[in-house]
Amino acid sequence: MIVLQPKQPDSCPGVLRPHTAADGALVRVRLPGGALEPAQLVALAELAGDEPIELTSRGNVQLRGVADLDAARERLADAGLLPSPTHERVRNIVASPQAGELRETAAALDRALVARAALAQLPGRFLFALDDGAGDVAALGADAESRGGVLHLAGRPTDLPGTVDALLDAAQAFLDLRGDEWRVQDLPHGADRIAAALGGAVIGPRAVPAPPTPPPVGWFDRADGSVTLGMGVPLGRLDPRTARFVAAVEHPITITPWRTVHLHGLDEGAAETVVRVLAPMGLIFDANAPLLRVSACVGDHGCVRAQGDSLGHAADLAGDIADDERVHVVACERGCGAPSGEHRRVVVTGDPGE
Repeated sequence: MIVLQPKQPDSCPGVLRPHTAADGALVRVRLPGGALEPAQLVALAELAGDEPIELTSRGNVQLRGVADLDAARERLADAGLLPSPTHERVRNIVASPQAGELRETAAALDRALVARAALAQLPGRFLFALDDGAGDVAALGADAESRGGVLHLAGRPTDLPGTVDALLDAAQAFLDLRGDEWRVQDLPHGADRIAAALGGAVIGPRAVPAPPTPPPVGWFDRADGSVTLGMGVPLGRLDPRTARFVAAVEHPITITPWRTVHLHGLDEGAAETVVRVLAPMGLIFDANAPLLRVSACVGDHGCVRAQGDSLGHAADLAGDIADDERVHVVACERGCGAPSGEHRRVVVTGDPGE
C-alpha cells in the first residue's frame, strides 16, 4: 500500500492569515497585475499608520505591525482589496506594467481564478504572469505564464495558447499532480506533465531572461500621447505621507515587481508637476540611481531572527557600489527577500557603523 505523505504547510502570509513578526502582525495584500486605484492606496496609507508600506518582489504590498486585524480586514475589504476569503493568498499575478491592455487581462484572470473553487488550494508561492513579449515579468520564472500569447510553464514554452483559461487549467493540473511541491519547477518533469495533461507539449528549453536593468524608472511617452512616470521607492518602503501624495494625482497606479511605482495616463504638464513635488519627498526618477540597485530584508526593524540593521546598512552602502553592481543586504543567513537575477549578498550583524 502506498502511503501519501502530508503536504508541507504553506506559510505565505495574507490578510486573513498574517505572519507574526517581531514588530507585530504582518499583512500581505495581493494586487493582481500590481494594479491600484488612488482610493485603495489611501486606504493602505491609513492602515500603515507611521510604518512604511512595503512593496514586494511580486508587485504586492505588506503592512507591518497591524494592531487591529479585524478593523484592517474590514477596511481592505471595503476598498476592494480583499475580494475573496478563500483565494486571497493565491491571487499572485504579475503583468508587464507598461502594457496597459494587460491591466484588464490581469483583472479578468483574477476574477476567473476566484471563480474556480478548487484553485483555493494552490500554494501561496504559485505565480501567474502576463508578459507582453518584452520579457520583463518573464524574468520572474512564473509557474504559469502567458508570454507573447504563448503558455510557458516555469519558463518553458509550450505549443498551447496563453489564454486565461489555459493558465488556470495549468494551475489545476499542477494541483492534480503535486505531492508537497510548491512550484512547477519543483515538480519532477512538471512542465512536461502539465502540458501533456492539457493536450499539448513543451517545445523548448527553459528561457528565463534577466530582470530589467535598470528597472523601469523615469519618464515614458506612450503611443496615445500620455506619459507614464516610473518612480523608484528607496529599499521598497513607501512612506504613507508620500503614498497619499501619489494617490492625490488621481491616476491609475501600478506596483511593479521591481519595487517601483508607476503612474499612468498623465499629460506632460501633470507629469512635470509630479516630478517636482515627489522627487524632494524621496521618490527616485533617475533609473541609474545607485539606491535602485540595493535591496534589503527588514532586519531588526521587524524580524526576530535578525542580527543587525540591514536597512540602515543598505542605505549607507548605496553610495559605494559599482555602477553595474546589484546588492542585497540581509541580517541573517536565511537571506530573505533576495531579488531575481545576479546580485551580491551582504550579511550584516550589529550596528552598520561598526
